[in-house]
Amino acid sequence: MTIRINNLSLGLDDDIKLLKKKASKKLRISAEEIKNFKIVRESIDARNKDNIKLTYAIEIEHKDEEKLVNRVHDNDVRIDNSKYEPDVEPGNELLNHRPVVVGLGPAGLFAALMLAQKGYKPLVIERGEDVDKRTETVDKFWKTGELNLESNVQFGEGGAGSFSDGKLTTRIKDKKCDYVLAELVKAGAPEEIRYEAKPHVGTDILKDVVKNIRKQIIALGGEVRFSSKLEYIKSNDGKVKSIIVNGDEIPCEALVLALGHSSRDTYEMLNSIGIFMEPKAFAIGVRIEHPQEMINVGQYGKMASHPRLQAASYNLTYQSRTLGRGVYSFCMCPGGVVVAAASEDKRLVSNGMSYHARNEENSNSALVVTVGPEDFEGTSVLRGMEFQRHYESLAYKVGGGNYKAPVQLLGDFVNDRKSTKLGAVTPSYKPGFEFADMRECLPSYVVEGIKEGVNNFDRKIKGYGREDAVLTGIETRTSAPVKITRNERLESISLSGLYPCGEGAGFAGGIVSAAVDGIKVAERIIEKYKQI
Repeated sequence: MTIRINNLSLGLDDDIKLLKKKASKKLRISAEEIKNFKIVRESIDARNKDNIKLTYAIEIEHKDEEKLVNRVHDNDVRIDNSKYEPDVEPGNELLNHRPVVVGLGPAGLFAALMLAQKGYKPLVIERGEDVDKRTETVDKFWKTGELNLESNVQFGEGGAGSFSDGKLTTRIKDKKCDYVLAELVKAGAPEEIRYEAKPHVGTDILKDVVKNIRKQIIALGGEVRFSSKLEYIKSNDGKVKSIIVNGDEIPCEALVLALGHSSRDTYEMLNSIGIFMEPKAFAIGVRIEHPQEMINVGQYGKMASHPRLQAASYNLTYQSRTLGRGVYSFCMCPGGVVVAAASEDKRLVSNGMSYHARNEENSNSALVVTVGPEDFEGTSVLRGMEFQRHYESLAYKVGGGNYKAPVQLLGDFVNDRKSTKLGAVTPSYKPGFEFADMRECLPSYVVEGIKEGVNNFDRKIKGYGREDAVLTGIETRTSAPVKITRNERLESISLSGLYPCGEGAGFAGGIVSAAVDGIKVAERIIEKYKQI
């Protein structure tokens, strides 16, 4: 149990040591009485660009915590006993075979870690390569356009997040989030992710972090197999019996399915064996690039170059009344690059990526418009997936092949004309680009929605609507196109022993929320079965 104090502010040039003094003043005690002082949240308050503040939440320990909190009568001061302790008790049912975890993205990684920590020695199978080999494979794709269908930006150790920004921001309020961050720090992530309001690891560091967690799983008795693809699930009397992996049958009763949002052949297999799924909404659009310096000035004004301010980010939303759709920025990468993220032959997808330093010339973000089942042709539960495939195929064709991306300047996009030359913003996309008209690879309502959105966003960030901002097509993988429906025990409603989880199952929207969902599934398995 600790005391949490919110809304302590410092100026950009104030010494961080002043925080302890401010905390003791708020509590009306001496600084010497404060024990185990810890920053738990740091955020930037830039509402007044002439007086930008750093705002903190801190935790302390004191010998009379409840008495102290009751005495000060301050809404910013409270007792905090919400820490997550993974103390779930093992169940009584016999587990004849070790649990199997499919996928080594954040959901699978943390499900396997929790199971390993509790003595269940999981088997983890991942269709892609380990992160070192995968990095070589992806680099080759970015240089040559030669795509590996089984190991790429979407598939492999760490999941899609390994080639993104490593953003750890989440909207969920769950005490397991702190556990996830703590485990990431133990594995080599920067300590500051535990308290920054918008924490990120960076692609360069995240690769080593996921590798270190994998090593911990193995050290605890687990096993990890790469280049191992789930091909089929066998059942008996409505229960998981075994799985087929690379042609071999593996018996199991508890199967964690952390497949990721791009495992389309796995979705097709699940549909073929009668696993109940529901189509769901997602969003599609483009990547937009601006000079990072312009975004910094737009967000921080004259203080943009202050050393205590990081590369500025943004989160923009707009609701189109005429279209009845949301338009928003997504997966914003300050000081980052736009990269090829395809996982299927002759289908083009773009994504954003930042290294930890976030010091590249451009900022980029997805700029997307919501779409839903009513927009998808046909009646198949996988019609959203086919919708994605259709527009990715068009983007590949419009880009001229070999995974070159269609690119259009914002001014030309707004005026419905194909670009012929660049302005001051240079596209960062690899392996290359071709000037194109985005109307040839996006639905008309998405094009119109982006136009409306940009007009609105230009009033929020000066220069956002500049004519030479670069649009790179296309972004389609904002979230899974289906939800694999599950019951209160977190099992598939179609098949006992199958535990869908994470972003690919439709239950998460980022690294942290996916990791938390993986932990929840692991807890249900632990509660049901005895240790191995």
